[in-house]
Amino acid sequence: MERETGVWRLVFLALPLGVFTVLVIWPLASSFYYSFTNWNGFSDNFEFVGFLNFKKLWTDKLFFNAAVNTAIWMVAAVLIPTLLGLGLALLIDSRIPGGSVFKSIFYFPICLSAVVVGQIWIWIYQPDWGLLNVAIGAVTNTSPDFAWLAKPDTALGSVIAAWCWQHTGLAMVIYLAGLTSIPEDLLEVCEIEGASTWQRLRVVIIPLLTPATVVVVALNVINSLKGFEILYIMTGGGPFNSSDTLAMHMYNESFKKYLMGYGSAISVVLFIVALTIIGIYFRELKKVDEIYG
Repeated sequence: MERETGVWRLVFLALPLGVFTVLVIWPLASSFYYSFTNWNGFSDNFEFVGFLNFKKLWTDKLFFNAAVNTAIWMVAAVLIPTLLGLGLALLIDSRIPGGSVFKSIFYFPICLSAVVVGQIWIWIYQPDWGLLNVAIGAVTNTSPDFAWLAKPDTALGSVIAAWCWQHTGLAMVIYLAGLTSIPEDLLEVCEIEGASTWQRLRVVIIPLLTPATVVVVALNVINSLKGFEILYIMTGGGPFNSSDTLAMHMYNESFKKYLMGYGSAISVVLFIVALTIIGIYFRELKKVDEIYG
C-alpha cells in the first residue's frame, strides 16, 4: 500500500517538477554556465573565458552605477510603501467614514500590471499637459513644463514614486489584517491607564505588528528586485543611465549589446543578492515564529 502511494506521488509530481525544471532550473543553470563564456546570444561559436566576465564587473562604471541605483531603489521600495501602508492601515482601522471605500481605492493599483502603471505615470509626468505639472501650475499660478522622466536628477525618483503608488495598497491590506489580530481588551487597558495615542502605537501596536512587518518588508524587497517592467516602460534606464538598475543593466548588456556572457554574469550577481536577502528573511521569519508562535 505504501509502495503504491509512493508511485502515485511520483506520478502527480512528475509534471510540476518537469515544468519547474524546464522553466526555472534549466535557465538558472544556463545563466551560470554562460557567465563563464563570451557567448553573444545567438552564435554557436563561443569560448570559455573563466572568471573574465566577473573580473570585468569591477572595472565597469555602469555596473557600479546600476548597483547604487538598485540599492536606492530597494531602500525606497521597502521604506516608503511600508510606512505609507502602515499609516493608511491605522487611519482606516480608526473607523473613519467611508473606510471600506478608501481601502478599495488604495488597493486598486496593485491589481494593475506594471505596464499599465507605467503608462499612467508617463501621462502624469508629461511636460506640457501632465497632471503633475498642471497641479503645480494651479498652485503656483505658473506654467511649468518640467520633464520629470528626462532629467537625470529626477528620473529614478519619479519611477520610484510610481512603483510605491502601486505597492502601498498591498502593505496596507497586510497591516489591516495584522491590526485585526490585536486584542481589543489590550487597547482598552492602555486607554484606561491614560496612554496617549503615540504611546499605544509605540509600545503596543507596532511591536504586535512585527509578523505583518516581516511579511511586508519581504514582499517589498522581492518585488523590488523584480522591478524591471516599470523601469523599462518609463525610462529604459535613462536618461544617461541615471535610472539604470542591475536588472536593467543586465537586459541592456545581453539584448542590446549582445554580450550574453557578460549579462549572464550580472544575472548571477543579482541572483546571489536575491538569495542572500531571502536567506536573511527566512532567518528573521524563524525568529518571529519562535516569539509569536
